[in-house]
Amino acid sequence: MENYLNLLNEEKIKNLKDIKDKDKLDKILRNNIKQLAKLYFQLCKKEKNKDYIPPSGKVLDEEEVYNMIEASLDMWLTAGRFNDEFEKKIADFLGVKYALTTNSGSSANLLAISSLTSYKLGERKLKEGDEVITVAAGFPTTIAPIIQNNLIPVFVDVEIETYNIDVNQVEESITEKTKAIFVAHTLGNPFNVDKVLEIAQKYNLWVIEDNCDALGSTYNGKFTGTFGHISTLSFYPAHHITIGEGGAVLTNDYELYKIIMSFRDWGRDCWCPPGKDNSCGRRFKWKLGKLPKGYDHKYTYSHLGYNLKITDWQAALGLAQLNKLPKFVQKRKENFKLIYEGLKDLEKYFILPKATEKSDPSWFGFPITLRENLPFSKLDLIKYLERNKIGTRQLFAGNILRQPIFTESSIKLRIRDSGIIISNELSEEHYRLLPNTEKIMNDTFWIGVWPGVEAEDIMYIIDTFKKFIRSYG
Repeated sequence: MENYLNLLNEEKIKNLKDIKDKDKLDKILRNNIKQLAKLYFQLCKKEKNKDYIPPSGKVLDEEEVYNMIEASLDMWLTAGRFNDEFEKKIADFLGVKYALTTNSGSSANLLAISSLTSYKLGERKLKEGDEVITVAAGFPTTIAPIIQNNLIPVFVDVEIETYNIDVNQVEESITEKTKAIFVAHTLGNPFNVDKVLEIAQKYNLWVIEDNCDALGSTYNGKFTGTFGHISTLSFYPAHHITIGEGGAVLTNDYELYKIIMSFRDWGRDCWCPPGKDNSCGRRFKWKLGKLPKGYDHKYTYSHLGYNLKITDWQAALGLAQLNKLPKFVQKRKENFKLIYEGLKDLEKYFILPKATEKSDPSWFGFPITLRENLPFSKLDLIKYLERNKIGTRQLFAGNILRQPIFTESSIKLRIRDSGIIISNELSEEHYRLLPNTEKIMNDTFWIGVWPGVEAEDIMYIIDTFKKFIRSYG
């Protein structure tokens, strides 16, 4: 302790002032600051809340603190050296060519769909009124970009045990306007990639993987997020790694990479990183649109884009998290297995989750569906769990077509092989076209498997489930 307290006493500060080599001084001061931060983290960090088992959370230590301090001392406030390294390491980890960070997984989804509307894609671009196949049992920001880009979402049902798109309903839902399939690997469980890609190839469809809940999952020995034309990630604190708020878009297609970057970076045509000029060597030589020849390429815009970048501070955090990802993934798998084994003798009451064939999920959560004709409801059970300090979550929107945004708006959509329906005119007959989605809304929820859940927590969770069942005789 004494050594730490005397890291920068008055005599040492005086000696530091005599150092003329600024690089050496920088290294000494950074190291001292980081050592003090480590001490602070060890002595002052908040203890885990032992009275509540949350369904999701983050795992951080002094490595994240070190990296955030490094980025703070750089005082480079937008994306910089840490972001460059983070993007490269994400791409390398998954085995894709290009990764672009963005400020959220939802923004990543928006960029994925928006990029496919680019005129640079010629006949393959998505146009107003084109259709995108998706599911209603999922997170709203998988669907929102479809509607925000004036496209038509086409909803098919899902399977109960895997909670993924029912691939047997996809072909019946395709029309001459169908141009893409955009679905998530639900709760980390990969969808049937082989069948989706087979259909996409047959009908020349774009495939976008929402991989936000599935970082580290594999299908046929290959990471999810590497099969589609574009995939997305989220780094929100609930996800497999976190940078606070953040996400990424991934692709193996260089043309798509440049288009996505354009939409992310204000819509500009230039691909120079922040703070750098003339990477192409032709900054004042371009002739684009009806602009005068030589108009500054840094201020030439090829898309109506956004500013959806992250900061270098966030990327520094992400680098520390990425180093821990393999351990996080393993812990999620272990926790899932423990819960599954503990609840297996309750299958009379619950439908337990099943990994998709050929897959090895990095589970985001443990989904549970109540069987029919039970003496209790989902609400009864989750209220009991919450009263006993076990956090629960819905399978996101349940049936999003019943959410206020659809019932109170005039959104064009299709359900399976139906014609165009206006969302505020949906009837019970329409909802019955998606029976498993309805089942999920009424009877499905999930509990946490994140790395902060310990074995003793799981024993308590299992015991609590069994106490609840016993209370009904």
